[in-house]
Amino acid sequence: MSLVLHAHPFSSYCQKVLIALYENDTPFKLQMLADADSFAELARLWPLRLMPVLTDGEEVVREASIIIEHLMLSNPGPVRLIPQDPGAALQVRFLDRVFDNYVMGPMQRIVGDALSGAGERDPKGVADAKARLDQTYEWLEGELKERTWAVGEAFTLADCAAAPSLFYADWVHPIAEKFGTVRAYRARLLKRPSFARAVEEARPYRSFFPPGAPDRD
Repeated sequence: MSLVLHAHPFSSYCQKVLIALYENDTPFKLQMLADADSFAELARLWPLRLMPVLTDGEEVVREASIIIEHLMLSNPGPVRLIPQDPGAALQVRFLDRVFDNYVMGPMQRIVGDALSGAGERDPKGVADAKARLDQTYEWLEGELKERTWAVGEAFTLADCAAAPSLFYADWVHPIAEKFGTVRAYRARLLKRPSFARAVEEARPYRSFFPPGAPDRD
């Protein structure tokens, strides 16, 4: 098989790519990152040792957003995750960066702190991350009003980013009830078959979530 995804199903950035693959029923092989050999191969492909990495024949593609862009070029399907219109595509890429940088980023900072030893904890960093999440939730509350998906009625790259970021962010810093639009959007994402599949595949690993996974979703 030409496409091989080096990933772990519980990783938020890996789920982002899995959603894109599932949306278009793209054939691929999952190379699970679970032992020394698989991580050694990851390091060979990407010395920064960050997942996911996609190999497409001899080509190595790194970074989740770039992998999805690559898939749209090399393996296009019926669900066009990057709009043809340049202006619409720019809006999709903007929301993709918002979800990665201002939801996924702070969420991972909180998770990273939970992994730290007692003498390495960063209460201010965690407080700052939660404040950033609240700011982003508030902005999204206005931005997403009257939209089904992140940029309108079409499911795109931005939604691939939003699904795992909001999923895990709500675990570490719940989306307040006053942000009803964001909460409803997260619920729609969980019902999307591509993300629902990713969530189910990751379910066996919930005990590994450092702050503790809530008994929901």
